[in-house]
Amino acid sequence: MKKVNKKTRIFKYLIATVLIAFALITIFMSSSVLFDWFDIRAKHGNYVLFIVETNLVAGFMYLIVAYGFVKSKKWPFWAMLSIALLLSFAFFILYFHIHTGGLFESRTVKAMIFRILFTLVFAGLVYKRTKK
Repeated sequence: MKKVNKKTRIFKYLIATVLIAFALITIFMSSSVLFDWFDIRAKHGNYVLFIVETNLVAGFMYLIVAYGFVKSKKWPFWAMLSIALLLSFAFFILYFHIHTGGLFESRTVKAMIFRILFTLVFAGLVYKRTKK
């Protein structure tokens, strides 16, 4: 059995905890908009349905990544890159949606940029911790 020092283990669980928290917030907010829980849909104004759906999928994928990361699997890095690719593709479609006159909120653009960067940063952290 391989010994892992305490600092490495704490950092690993910190990464997983942040991913889980981000995933749960994402799932809650996306599903709240989709199913209009707590009248959140009205507060989001001109939400873009495919972005909300993409974020919901990404939220569940973050949970799967956190599980694989805690279990020291090698695939979570590739899953994180897949999430980043999915979000980037949705962002690309959002660009066309905006430029063809589709309704949107400017905070959607900012949130997508943040989400893509967050995913790439955490993909790097996952890679660094699982690289053998």
